[in-house]
Amino acid sequence: MVVPALPRPQLDRLILGVFVIEALYLLTLSALEEGLARLAPALGDAFFMGNTAPGLLLQFASFGALALWTIWVARWLQGRSAHSFIGPVRVALRQGTRVFAALLLLFLAVECLPPYWSFDTLEAVRWAWWLPLLPLSLAGLMLQTGAEELLYRGYVQSQIAARMPSAWAWMIIPNILFAIAHWSSGADLVGNIQYVIWAFFFGLAASDLTARTGTLGAAIGFHMANNAYAFLFFGELGAPDSGLALMIFESVNLGADGTGGALPGADWVLSPALTVEVFMTVLMWGVARAALRR
Repeated sequence: MVVPALPRPQLDRLILGVFVIEALYLLTLSALEEGLARLAPALGDAFFMGNTAPGLLLQFASFGALALWTIWVARWLQGRSAHSFIGPVRVALRQGTRVFAALLLLFLAVECLPPYWSFDTLEAVRWAWWLPLLPLSLAGLMLQTGAEELLYRGYVQSQIAARMPSAWAWMIIPNILFAIAHWSSGADLVGNIQYVIWAFFFGLAASDLTARTGTLGAAIGFHMANNAYAFLFFGELGAPDSGLALMIFESVNLGADGTGGALPGADWVLSPALTVEVFMTVLMWGVARAALRR
């Protein structure tokens, strides 16, 4: 994946490219939000929140703009094709499928271990439309995760590796950008910092899988399995990104004792919850590597 980046490895081209991609993507989202606000306000609200199936599916579809702008800018500035970011397609598909399936089995195994879920606050299990929508939900997740991997691992990582072959450079720099992209203006400071830290380690794992395999397949499978677990199985009633969840729970903040109090250390950046999330990311990375060796 680095070879196609070698003819034009200049960092100024890459910096310009990232800036243009992000600017065009934000303009596209703004235009979409403005159009929805005028033509379909309810769908616009659902698109922003992701708390209905149409809204969340449209949110996933909007990442197609990120993929298209990445491909267009890379062709303009580096003369690269979309294929050069992905690697051999058949190999990428095989690797991605293996990683995705292995990680879903890991999540199932984790759910079978204590501490167990309490179903006292379960509001609904939405099999009736969850199953028919599952192919569309997975296609949307592939578009969402594929667009992000195309930008950060396919474009940025390979261009940096062409200019600075040190692993410190092409592992760290793309994932600083990836982590910053997960900062949310609406979240509290501690929660934002925790999310950024987690995203950085998650990105490192995806970058390592990309470097080891020479395709984007494993990284997309890794990212897609994580997001499928986050979006498609559990959600809180009316909460953001709950639109495609199978099981919907009451919107409560359960504490360690199940009483609704805050978890110990919830106001610390380096909290027990963050430690568990990072450990889970490392475990996912290990399982993905094992699946790729089969």
